[in-house]
Amino acid sequence: MIELTQLDLRTDAAAQRVVKDETVAVTFAAAPGELMSLEGPNRYAQGDAIITGSTGERWVVSRERFDAKYLPADTALTHGESGAYRNLPAVVLAKRMTEPFAITRSAGGDHLTGAAGDWVMQYAPGDYGVVKAERFAKVYRLAD
Repeated sequence: MIELTQLDLRTDAAAQRVVKDETVAVTFAAAPGELMSLEGPNRYAQGDAIITGSTGERWVVSRERFDAKYLPADTALTHGESGAYRNLPAVVLAKRMTEPFAITRSAGGDHLTGAAGDWVMQYAPGDYGVVKAERFAKVYRLAD
């Protein structure tokens, strides 16, 4: 397994600029805890968003990141209430990996793993994710 460290997809010719397009179901954590996603453990604090994607996968987004990246899908829903949310379109960098790999989500963050064919995502310098190949094909598109 390849251990990815100090990855910067901004300088990687194999990286692609992609945008996610998805409505997700969200609940907000009542207490700290941990959710086991397909890619590894996701620790969360009280108030963080626990998300179920359109393809059934579950993951955690810190409340600060969630508030900046998601809006209620229904105008009757108040931001911060559990319900359906839609991600704001944002270009991120992605690279399809040809071997199993691992990466730390952020400094001191959760350790995630991916299989050959999965995608490593870079949301910002030092901010990473892993997306399974099947999910990537369903919810991401090349950026214009």
